[in-house]
Amino acid sequence: MHQVQLPERLYKEAERRAAEAGFANVDDYVAQVVGQDLAGEAEDFDSLFTPERLAELDQVSAEIKSGAKTYTMDEVGEHFQKRGDAWRQRHGS
Repeated sequence: MHQVQLPERLYKEAERRAAEAGFANVDDYVAQVVGQDLAGEAEDFDSLFTPERLAELDQVSAEIKSGAKTYTMDEVGEHFQKRGDAWRQRHGS
């Protein structure tokens, strides 16, 4: 088996994403990402629906059904427009 070196910043981000996606470790996550890229299967999202992520979606669904705050598409669009504008302002775009 071969090793791949990642800069610290990329490793930390991969580590965070691996944990969020329910991977056992960073190696498994990186292998999945690279494998999808090499196989051209970037459109296959099945691997993203881990048991942890499905449980989170079930929890959100239950909260919405019980009357929790929901947002219209206009509210969501406005939120991301503001975030995008703020990001562009900080980064000089």
